[in-house]
Order: sequence, then structure tokens, then C-alpha cells
Amino acid sequence: MDILSAEYLSALLSIIVIDLVLAGDNAIVIGLAARNLAKDQQKKVILWGTVGAIGIRAIATLAVVWLLKIPGLLLIGGILLVWIAYKLLAEEKGHDVKAGESMWAAIRTIIIADALMGLDNVLAVAGAAHGDFSLVIIGLLVSVPIVVWGSTLILKWVERFPIIITIGAAVLAYTASKMIVDEKFLKGFFDDNPIIKWGLTLLIIVGVVFFGKRKQNKSVSLEQK
Repeated sequence: MDILSAEYLSALLSIIVIDLVLAGDNAIVIGLAARNLAKDQQKKVILWGTVGAIGIRAIATLAVVWLLKIPGLLLIGGILLVWIAYKLLAEEKGHDVKAGESMWAAIRTIIIADALMGLDNVLAVAGAAHGDFSLVIIGLLVSVPIVVWGSTLILKWVERFPIIITIGAAVLAYTASKMIVDEKFLKGFFDDNPIIKWGLTLLIIVGVVFFGKRKQNKSVSLEQK
């Protein structure tokens, strides 16, 4: 893809949105792991824990970008991402993260917890990159500073404007649909039938948002009873 093309820029925007929407987990993990440390140590833990977590996530994402080139895995990844997009709206995520008793213990906790919890981010970013490694790198370079220094602000925005999560779920659903229609053995069929292609894309996005919001509203009404 040409770096200045509309396709490249829209894919880059999708990656940045995905990174920011899923950054809430990063903020919570950091906060929980560093909560027992002194203020000056917390700053170091936030920096080095995030650097380590992002490094592992970048390597994992590049590996998944390569793996998605294997026939059939793009389709499987797309279906998995539909489920991840639905869960982003429908479910409250639990965070059972042990507080570190020392700076290095807290850093280790952040890196391990983020690696275990980061599958959704890795798959989503790899899918949005469409096999272009530069998109992954540029997306990380743009979004990582925001995640490191603005993750708590992102959490506050999400609490104040819940529509941000809905937009994020829609972007994930769109990315999932792109993965499905770009699968090698399906691409020819969808390219020859653009109405079916865009109809499926719209169906996935609307379906994820509709059913995700419905499940979310049911959970809220049950909590209020």
C-alpha cells in the first residue's frame, strides 16, 4: 500500500483507534500492579512496565501479521475478532492483578498480565494492518505515547462518553469484516459481488453493535434490580 493512499491512512486510523479503545486494560493493569509502591517508584514502573508490555505486544502483532498470510487463518481471525468486538460492548472485564511488592515485581506483573490479556489487541491490529508491517510500527509509534501518558485520561473519557466504546466496537467489527472478505479463497467471490461484500460488512457492524448493546443494557438492568 502507498503510505499516502486513502486505504493506508484509513488502516492506520483504525489501528490507532483500536489501540486507544483497548488501552483501558493497560491503564488498569498498571494501576493495580503499582498501587503498593512509593510515588517515585510508580513513575518508573509505569514507564518500564509499559515499554516491556508494548515491546512484547509489537513482536506478537508482527508474528500474527505473518501468520494471517496462511490460507484460512484470515477467515478464522476475522470470526474471532467479531466475537472480541461483541465482548467489548457486552461484557465487563475482570482484572485480578496482584500488586507488586517491589519495582521489578510490579514491572514483571504488568508485562505478564498485559501479554496474557493482549490477544484482542494483537489480533485486531494485525487484522487492520492487512499484512503491512509498517502499519503496525507506525500505529504503535503514534498510539504508545498516548497510552503511556494518557491511559488514565482515556479511562475517564470512556466513563464520561460511553459512545467511545461503541465506536471502538464498530471499528473492530469493520476490521473483522475486512479480514473475512479479504481471505484468499473468498476474495474473488466478494470482489465479483460488491453488494454482497458491503452487505456482509454492514451486517457484521450493525449486528455487533446491536447485540452487544442489547446484552450491555440487560446486564445494567439486572444490576439495578
